[in-house]
Parts: sequence; structure tokens; C-alpha cells
Amino acid sequence: MGVIAIEDIAYVRFSAPDLGEMRAFLDEFGLSAYEHADGRLYARGRDGSPFLHITERGEPRFIGLGLRARSPGDLHTLAHSEHIPVEALSAPGGGQCIRLTDPDGFGVEVVAGQEFLAAEASRTVVNPMNTSDGRRRVNQVIRTEPGPSRVERIGHCGLGVLNFQRSERWYKDRFGLLTSDEVEAPSGVPVAAFLRCDAGQHPVDHHTLVLCQVTKRPRLLHAAFEVANFDDLMVGHDHLERRRRRHVWGVGRHVLGSQIFDYWRDPWGHDVEHWTDGDAFTSTDPPGKATLAQMLGVQWGPALRAAPGVDRSSS
Repeated sequence: MGVIAIEDIAYVRFSAPDLGEMRAFLDEFGLSAYEHADGRLYARGRDGSPFLHITERGEPRFIGLGLRARSPGDLHTLAHSEHIPVEALSAPGGGQCIRLTDPDGFGVEVVAGQEFLAAEASRTVVNPMNTSDGRRRVNQVIRTEPGPSRVERIGHCGLGVLNFQRSERWYKDRFGLLTSDEVEAPSGVPVAAFLRCDAGQHPVDHHTLVLCQVTKRPRLLHAAFEVANFDDLMVGHDHLERRRRRHVWGVGRHVLGSQIFDYWRDPWGHDVEHWTDGDAFTSTDPPGKATLAQMLGVQWGPALRAAPGVDRSSS
């Protein structure tokens, strides 16, 4: 049990030397980027959240992530436990936050009370699929529109950490995260975990946070953004290819989490993922055990050319 049970991931934070270049990439990726009076670049999706991605001017780096508390009361409970103040959040949408630093130096902001916008209707109409066992779409055609994917929301973040078990304990103790799958090295030592929020009997994503043992330096492995469906993911894939953006991995279907994925790289080398059709679990689903091959493998699609910093020598 954590001090609180967070509701979800809220956003990821970066710095970059050229906000205009970052804005161009985010728009092509399918986020709606806008500059704020505070000098930062914010980008939102279609779920009504005031932002999912923040970039401030500076040397290129990943700064940290934001997590959403269920209520201002939970936020104050966590602040009391950590002996830190609750601050007013000056970003779009307002609200309150507390600022923590995890064992690897990543900033972790916990927010509550943000003002959401009305969620936008998805561009992509989800039509019934015709299959060999039934024709569910009759007298209708499918016509996709060219352009970027339409990012709906942020789904999860993957972090490479120097001491997996220390980091896992830090996040679980504070935020009530549950293990969906624990990944073991061939020696049987845990080296990674897929962690999800605890929302009782309300289904949540298979993972909100992925922690993975690395050997050299802590780093962002990827930030993942959900799109409407497979068609929307592929439309966005074609758009980014036409824009000559750097493709990393995909399209395929993961083993752990089951989502259809497509990874791209921003102008400063950070990996960002489009995904759709992931697994969902309630709090009663027990944790699973997995191998490194399962973590890095695919059910279909191209194999990963280089593992993202996993310490295969753990013993």
C-alpha cells in the first residue's frame, strides 16, 4: 500500500534549445502544442487535460513526469508524509502540486485540482469490423483522412533506473502502484516491472509506469501516447514518414501489455510511442512473471534491433 493511490500519469517534462522545432515535431506527432506566457511549450491531446507534454528552453534532456492524485486531499496527505509544501500550479489549468525527486534524480510532480477542458470528439469514426465470421459493417465505407494521428491521452512512461528494486519500492511506497508483470533476468533476479494504478474494480491500463534496470545512466526509455485505433495509428505513421521523422520501432504488437505500438524519436533523441488496444486490469488481477525475451518481444511486427539499456548480466 502506498501513501496514496494515484489516478494516472498526467504529463512528461523536457527541456530543449529550440521550442519551435519541438513544436513542429509535436504537431506532426499528433499533439496540439502551444506556447504559454510562462515561456514554456505545452502540448495537449483530446482528453481535455490542459497538457500532456511540457518543454522548457534549455539543454536537451528529460526532466521528469507528472502524476495525478485523485483529490486535493490525497495531495495534502502525501505532502504531509514527505514533509514538503503544497504549491499552486502556475501551468495552464491551474491546480496544486508537490515536487519530489526520485532515487535517480528524475523530477516527479504530483498534481490535483487541474481544470480540464471539454474532451474533443475523435476524428476517427470507429466502424464495426467485418471479419470472416460476420459482416457487421453494411452499407458503410471506411475512408481515413491523411494527417497526424490524433493523440487522445498520455498512457505511460518508461524509465531506465540504476537500482531497479530501490526505484520500484520508492514509487510503490508513495503512489500505491500495483505490479502487472515483473521481469526477471535469466538468473532469476528482478530487473524490470510494469506497474499500474490501483483503482479497485475500475479497469486501468496494464502499465502506467515501466521501470527497467540500466547500467550506465538513468534515462527516459520512452513516453507513450494513446491514439484512437489502429487506423489512426497507421495514418499517423504514414504522416511522420512523409515528414521524414526518425522511426525507431514498429508497427507491431507487444507481448506484455498487448498494445499495438509505433515508436518515433523527437529531434533531441527522446523516444515517444503511439499505441492502441492495450490490456486493462482491475486491482484483483495477480502479478505475472515474465522474461526479458517477453518484455522485448513482439506477437507480430519487426523485432527490436537493440535492447533499451537492459542489464542482461544481473545476477
